[in-house]
Amino acid sequence: MRLFNKNTLAIVFLVIAGFCSNSFTNLDEGMYPLSDLNRVDLKKAGLEIDRTDIFNPGQVGLVDALVRVGGCTGSFVSDEGLIITNHHCAFGAVQLASTPENDYLTNGFVAPEKEREIEAKGLTIRITEGYEDVSNRILKAAQSAKNPAERIRIISDEREKIAQEAEKKDPSIKAEVSEMFIGKSYVLFRYKTIEDVRLVYVPKANIGVFGGETDNWVWPRHTGDFSFLRAYVAPDGSPAPYSKDNVPYQPKKHLKINAQGVKEGDFTFILGYPGRTFRHRPAQYIEYQEKFLLPYTSNLYEFQNKVMEEAGLNDKATEIALATRIKRNANVMKNYQGKMKGLNGIQLVDTKRKDDQDLAKFISDSPELERDYGTLMNDIDQYYQDIFSDAERDMWFTQIHSSTSLLNIARYLNSFKASLVATTNKSQVFEANLPKLKSALSSIYDSYRFEVDTAIFSRMLRDASEITTDQPIEAMKKVSDPTSFATTTLETSKLKDRDYVFNELLKSPETLLAYSDDLLNFQQAINQQLVELTPEAERREGVLNQLMGDYVAVKEKFQNKDFIPDANSTLRLTFGYIRGYSPADATYVTPFTTIKGIIEKGRLNNPEFDYPEKIKQEWEAKNFGDYAMEELNDVPVNMLYNMDTTGGNSGSPIMNSKGELVGVNFDRAYDATINDFAWNESYSRSIGVDIRYVLWVADKIDNADFLLKEIGI
Repeated sequence: MRLFNKNTLAIVFLVIAGFCSNSFTNLDEGMYPLSDLNRVDLKKAGLEIDRTDIFNPGQVGLVDALVRVGGCTGSFVSDEGLIITNHHCAFGAVQLASTPENDYLTNGFVAPEKEREIEAKGLTIRITEGYEDVSNRILKAAQSAKNPAERIRIISDEREKIAQEAEKKDPSIKAEVSEMFIGKSYVLFRYKTIEDVRLVYVPKANIGVFGGETDNWVWPRHTGDFSFLRAYVAPDGSPAPYSKDNVPYQPKKHLKINAQGVKEGDFTFILGYPGRTFRHRPAQYIEYQEKFLLPYTSNLYEFQNKVMEEAGLNDKATEIALATRIKRNANVMKNYQGKMKGLNGIQLVDTKRKDDQDLAKFISDSPELERDYGTLMNDIDQYYQDIFSDAERDMWFTQIHSSTSLLNIARYLNSFKASLVATTNKSQVFEANLPKLKSALSSIYDSYRFEVDTAIFSRMLRDASEITTDQPIEAMKKVSDPTSFATTTLETSKLKDRDYVFNELLKSPETLLAYSDDLLNFQQAINQQLVELTPEAERREGVLNQLMGDYVAVKEKFQNKDFIPDANSTLRLTFGYIRGYSPADATYVTPFTTIKGIIEKGRLNNPEFDYPEKIKQEWEAKNFGDYAMEELNDVPVNMLYNMDTTGGNSGSPIMNSKGELVGVNFDRAYDATINDFAWNESYSRSIGVDIRYVLWVADKIDNADFLLKEIGI
């Protein structure tokens, strides 16, 4: 993910020269797709193995050890399907496995034998099997489009058609066509999906989430953000659902762990599945983030978390049920707050406007470009003015169903009712889709709490009532008192009773179709407006697709270079160095923290800095084993580096110059949350847990000797 060719946003900043003898002096951002690894001299940067040892089509390489774990990354570290990833990547599965009697979230989980490993519900493993550029086929098909909405439908249909053809040719894979540059380039990816994933070793919460939200996105960190999972398949090696008869998966490649770790200045690289970045977007996109999306979402999530935390104060079952949602909200909230701070601090919108003005002049100065792109910048501005005019309404629609569990249940039931109404063979459709519906509803009910729903639904309705009259929420026209309506509607709805829904309402097509209440009617009104807005949404999506394809194309001409595409959850490589930085004047932070820092934070009378007493005992006894770093005379806990990462890189293996695993990526520094929009060497730092701390905790704190033996320590 470290690029040499500068992205349009990177020119905003001065690049700081590297201080290592083997480092480049002009480091840039970069999340390299596998197809672009030949664009950078990794040997010159410090890689000691051959580039083809990382990826070589048709041959086994380090990329074959990489997996996508839910929305995170992981890597195989044994030939028996053992995977290392982050604690927070397994958090949801640990929550689902926990009860007040067996609270794995708090107490951790260790399975010394495979027979004692437990199902990691909700997690699947994806392995990239191959890729193919299909841009020409898709763009050729889109040439026949008569308008923007038709263009986007053609592109969507062609992407689905290509994926279906690939899956028909090889039924063992899952195929997806990913958009690399919006409206410009598309790649077919082939994935193997492993359905049976199990928990092997998860440290205690006061290790895995040490520092909590106080430390989240902040350096220095002292978080043991790691966990171990195992992938299982059927005895014949094929992917299969969870079964006692399944056997550990044997990967083509697993990473070797280097227990000696790295030191400051060392070359490192990461392979992973970074989520989304938006660096090839115009000034108006950044303005939308700064004025609308970031403040609205962070404020809403702050309110939701306050409600959920209060609900769980005196109820352990509620605390466990809401833990994953609270953690996800908190992570997004602080990330967005960091982005707002960063955008304001560097005035990125103003800088982007100047860039776009220069681009407009570049276009107008060339008769050829003026002919092809003469209206481009004005068209982009008009598109975003339309987006701004509906921003409050559209953001509310985006959040309403996820905010209120019972309303989300109403959405599923209304959708199911509509499918029954539309068919003559109601019984067949009902029976065929009932298991899938019940599974979806169960996952919602598991984290449903009436008092939480009532408080959040009231807030959402109050927000809707305050949206300006030129973008009204139609469902609100019959709501005179938002708080009263929310309370009464949820209280009188039978949907709050899981047993009633599963055993009475879903007994037959007739019982479902006969039931109605105010909650279902309110959700139906929301759905009706969304349907009415769909044509305009499709038109706008088609317009954006065309505009951004042209924007990137002319920007590449302007800067006379090919860009690396924004991250899009496909496999990428980034590289850089273990390196501190200066977050403020006269301040330099070093790139390693130690167990000593855990002890120091523990004296601050903050419950988020609680840690197992055994850590202090082993540290005071200097029982570091082989995991100490000589320069520190301590065990390194977390480390800092200038590699280019974003969401989705959580759990990515940090590798040294020989391709050995030396840590696990889990976060960025607060100043680097802006990485999604712009990257800069001076402040863009990512954070990982040092493998020496992982091994020390496994060895000295949790007695996971079986694990050390399996990974070859």
